[in-house]
Amino acid sequence: MKKIGIIMGSDSDLPVVEKAIETLEDLDIPYEVHVYSAHRTPAIANDFSRNARKNGFAAIIAAAGKAAHLAGAIAANTTLPVIGIPIKSSTLDGVDALLSTVQMPSGIPVATVAIDGAKNAALLAAQIIAVEDEDLAEKLQSRREDATASVLKKNAAIEKKYNR
Repeated sequence: MKKIGIIMGSDSDLPVVEKAIETLEDLDIPYEVHVYSAHRTPAIANDFSRNARKNGFAAIIAAAGKAAHLAGAIAANTTLPVIGIPIKSSTLDGVDALLSTVQMPSGIPVATVAIDGAKNAALLAAQIIAVEDEDLAEKLQSRREDATASVLKKNAAIEKKYNR
């Protein structure tokens, strides 16, 4: 199975990114995690993204706050799917990062999840791999079925308590 690259612009993004790591671990998907900055380590980030395909990656998750140029800088140097996680900061509650991540120029797509949406970023990366991995597709379907059962259980408790 190919692996997922997880790049964060700063180690301060790790508390959010850990949700993606946990999700990939739950699904037995291999991954690598790095701290590379679009502004402070551009050559290293460039090298990582240019070589990601030959290094066995299926997709790259890029998490960054504020100016959040990381996902776009990564996407500019690879044709692998790039999934951006805008990170909430004290500045503008992450809306600045959301807009920076989602507003890519034509020809350089970046899939963007919600602010601090690391779990969904990992699930989207898993779905990309699952296009050609039936076992992983079944794991993802099972997770969906478990989520449905959980909601229905909560619904039954609410109905029992409030519906007369």
